[in-house]
Amino acid sequence: MVVYLNGEFVPEDQARVSVFDRAFLYGDSVFETMRICHRRVFRWHQHLERFVRGLELLRLRCPVPLPQLREAVRKLIEQNQVGDALLRLTLSRGVGPRGYSPAGADSPLLVMAVYPSPPIDPARPARWRMITSAMRLAPADPLASHKTGSKLLQVLARMEAEAAQADEALLVNTNGEVAEGAGANLFWTRGPIVYTSPTAVGVLPGITRAVILEICASQNIVVKKRLTKVEVLQTSDALFLTNSVEGIIDVVSLDGHVFPGSPMVERLRDAFHEVFRKECGAPANAAACAKTPAATA
Repeated sequence: MVVYLNGEFVPEDQARVSVFDRAFLYGDSVFETMRICHRRVFRWHQHLERFVRGLELLRLRCPVPLPQLREAVRKLIEQNQVGDALLRLTLSRGVGPRGYSPAGADSPLLVMAVYPSPPIDPARPARWRMITSAMRLAPADPLASHKTGSKLLQVLARMEAEAAQADEALLVNTNGEVAEGAGANLFWTRGPIVYTSPTAVGVLPGITRAVILEICASQNIVVKKRLTKVEVLQTSDALFLTNSVEGIIDVVSLDGHVFPGSPMVERLRDAFHEVFRKECGAPANAAACAKTPAATA
C-alpha cells in the first residue's frame, strides 16, 4: 500500500515517523476515520469540520492547506487502486523537545492511509454483544468532542469487552450516566421514539450519529436526547450503535440482557443505507459497499 506522508506518497514499508514524535510520546495528535465507497469519501466535509475543530482545540497547524487535502485523498485512492476502503487521517504535532510543553514542536506531521473495509449491507447487519465497562468518562470533558490520539480509556474498555467475549464496551460517566460505546455512538428505542445521550455527558459528536439524527428529522421520527442509567437502558426495545466503519450495528445484548428488537432500527438502517448509497454514487441495486471494483472518482 501507498501512504501519504506530509505531501509525499511513499510505500508503507518506507513510511517512517520519529520515535520522538509527540503523537507517539504523548498522543499529541488528532485523527479522523472515514468511509470510502466507489472512490468517494462519505461525509467528507463533516469529517473535515470536526478535524478542524480538533486542530483549533490542540492549537495544531496542518502542514498542507486544507483545500488541498481532498485532492491528496483522491490521489491516495488512485495510487492504491481502491474503490471501497477506510481512510485514516492523522495529524501529529511532530517532533519537539522533551516534556509536555509543545514549545519548539513546529514541524507537524500529516499521515493518510487506507485500510480494508467491512461491508455495509442492510441485509446482513453487524450484531454485537456489549458489556458495561468499569472505565468512567468525565462529563463535560472538552477532549470528548474530538478524536485525539489520547484514547487509552477506550482501549482499556475494549480490552474489557474482549475479555468478556463481547464485541463492545458501554462507557458511563462518573455521574453514572450512559454515554456511548468505546468506538461508537449509542441509540436506544422505546416504541416510536428514538433516544440518544446528549453530547454533554462525554459523547463524541459522531458523523454517522449526525446522519441518523438528520434521517429522524426528515421522517418526523421523535428523537429525545436524554440522561439515563444502565438499568433504565435495559428496559429499552432495542439498542443500536453507529460509527463510520460499520454504519448501524445491532446490539443483541448488554451485560447478558437480550433486547426484543424494534422495527424502528430496520427503518433507520434502510434509510441510512439509501443516504450512503446516493451520496457515494453506488448503483440503485447495490446491497453493500465493500470489495467492489474501483469506480470512477
